[in-house]
Amino acid sequence: MASSFEAFRRHQLAFPALGFSLDLSRAVAPAGFAERLAPALAQACADMAALEKGAVANPDEKRRVGHYWLRTPELAPDAATTAAIRASVEAIATFAQQVHTGQVKGSAGAFTDLLCIGIGGSALGPQFVADALGGKTDKLRVHFIDNTDPDGIDRVFDTLEGRLGATLAIVTSKSGSTPEPRNGLIEAAQRWQRAGLAFAAHAVAVTGEGSQLDQVAVKERWLARFPMWDWVGGRTSELGPVGLLPAALQGLDIRGLLAGAREMDALTRVADPAANPAAQLALTWHHLTEGKGTKAMVVLPYKDRLLLFSRYLQQLVMESLGKELDLRGHKVNQGLTVYGNKGSTDQHAYVQQLRDGLNNFFAVFIEVLTDRQGPSVEVEPGVTSGAYLQAFFLGTREALSGNDRASITLTIKQVDAPTVGVLIALFERAVGLYASLLGINAYHQPGVEAGKKAAAETLLLRAKVLAALAKSPGKWLSAPQVCEENGLVGSEELVFKVLLHVSANLGPVERQDHSDPGQTLFRHS
Repeated sequence: MASSFEAFRRHQLAFPALGFSLDLSRAVAPAGFAERLAPALAQACADMAALEKGAVANPDEKRRVGHYWLRTPELAPDAATTAAIRASVEAIATFAQQVHTGQVKGSAGAFTDLLCIGIGGSALGPQFVADALGGKTDKLRVHFIDNTDPDGIDRVFDTLEGRLGATLAIVTSKSGSTPEPRNGLIEAAQRWQRAGLAFAAHAVAVTGEGSQLDQVAVKERWLARFPMWDWVGGRTSELGPVGLLPAALQGLDIRGLLAGAREMDALTRVADPAANPAAQLALTWHHLTEGKGTKAMVVLPYKDRLLLFSRYLQQLVMESLGKELDLRGHKVNQGLTVYGNKGSTDQHAYVQQLRDGLNNFFAVFIEVLTDRQGPSVEVEPGVTSGAYLQAFFLGTREALSGNDRASITLTIKQVDAPTVGVLIALFERAVGLYASLLGINAYHQPGVEAGKKAAAETLLLRAKVLAALAKSPGKWLSAPQVCEENGLVGSEELVFKVLLHVSANLGPVERQDHSDPGQTLFRHS
């Protein structure tokens, strides 16, 4: 698996103008592999071209998928969409400038903090970009509520103690009914109210036109509203208003993000797969996982600023590729598992298993050439901290290769806005091409919808159980007894878990514990 210099020269794609290269020399497919997949890859590229021209890519929801238009609006299939994209970027830039100059301010004066409330793609992308590009020149301090965990919400507001009057809140939800951001909105509004402040005077919505959230924002006269279009999926929304608005308010270079993505899009439209980095990634994934997801992708960026990249890729890759059925309705159970953290931290965590344990993964190393802005001190004669970091990267790669572990290496000059745009666009396109190679739909998520449905049914069961206990106040009942008396036989475990949670929190339900869950008792006081 170790690469010779000649193999490295043959299997590296370098794009000096972008400060980017892709090295596949430690993951070379067998002879004839590319030729065998050439027809399927040609069809995948044709599918992608049709998608960019406005073809319906998500038959489940009968909608197009056009996140590529966000950075090249002139490719949109109609003038109205082109105009809407351009207008949104200008509106975001204008609003951010008004906030930064104090034209738009909170009840306590100019905004100092930004609270982003969202879930999934409405949080993972903005979090990644905020951490990758943020620093001492940020215009606003950024905070995120990305879950419906009460303690987690409390921790965020603890950091904002005394500053709500100078905090701007962005609530992001396409429908406005997604539980996590809706719950975050309700909790946030209550916090502002407790502080004697009007939440609406500090709030901005990013949502679909006419959605529940949009209606609330209009009715309550929030500061501003920005669009979420139905042709942009959550996991591909970072370079639309979902990601550009918080980035602009933080003071980041949103036009640089768009420019980098636009340049990578141009490279990944190239018809010759040998010169197309996304096509090469897709082919390599297919080779390394036998086209069946048999190995996980471990993302190892050797730069702290890219710590959250693996979390961002988890959704982009796994939600897009994790599918039970293919486009013909056949059961295929496809997917590509993604995990990772950062180097060299991971060398002290799971690299031991990667080298000596199960060979059930391939690594994606990300090498960043620029250590820092300015000179570095020597930690040893002639050696800096950055030299150590590169040595650990190169050493780990060699150690894996020496034990027949495959790896891919992305090399970038530095972590800046254009380069982050390059990385986002590269993986978006690779995921789309790979899905086409597999014959699956990358742009729907039936498993996520199934989970939401099951959660809604659990909440209905919760209401029934509490109502049943309330009918007999003071009476101790086990979960099986509650089910038997209320027509819920078969739901004993769910009922037990619901009552266990309710009784652990302030409320009217008490509990008598027993080692046997079937004999644990509950009552409504």
